[in-house]
Amino acid sequence: MRIPGRWREGYVLDYHTRSSDFLGYDEFGHARFETTRTEIGDLLYRLKYKREAEVLDSIVSVAARFVRKWGIHIDAIVPVPATRLRRLQPVVEMAKGLGRALDVPVFPEFVRNVKNVKELKNVFDYGERIKLLDQAYAVRDDSLRGKSVLLFDDLYRSGATMNASARVLAEQGGCSQIHALAITRTRSAS
Repeated sequence: MRIPGRWREGYVLDYHTRSSDFLGYDEFGHARFETTRTEIGDLLYRLKYKREAEVLDSIVSVAARFVRKWGIHIDAIVPVPATRLRRLQPVVEMAKGLGRALDVPVFPEFVRNVKNVKELKNVFDYGERIKLLDQAYAVRDDSLRGKSVLLFDDLYRSGATMNASARVLAEQGGCSQIHALAITRTRSAS
């Protein structure tokens, strides 16, 4: 599926879920859902939330196959900066695997956080997301100036994070072309 943004072309491979039915609240007041995920959505869920590293190769294989069919020229892969620190950063690990599969260098932390941004998964208003991300990122240096870059993320919701990253890649980093790829997207755009 195409995704609009501050890039030449952008795609997401599939939705994250097929359905999610509200079941009620648990004894702690937390909403409970019965969720059915797409095949790639389930793999991403298992990697990101269950820490099942063995699914990484399957995700990378699907992404690499897509990029090869896409037929774009890229000089580098830049993962979107994470808003939540984890011991194993799924976006970075997938980007590294994709880089190996495509024989393209990966620049983790090239776009870096320069202000503390709270995790955005519970911020549903697009305007609020944009406000939180204003001046949140900077590029590390100018080593990608004039290069064609694949901006990579795991989950696309509204595009706010990817757009903020693409903006600094273009404006501060001087990248000549930016393409965007996310593994899955939410069903809602907020």
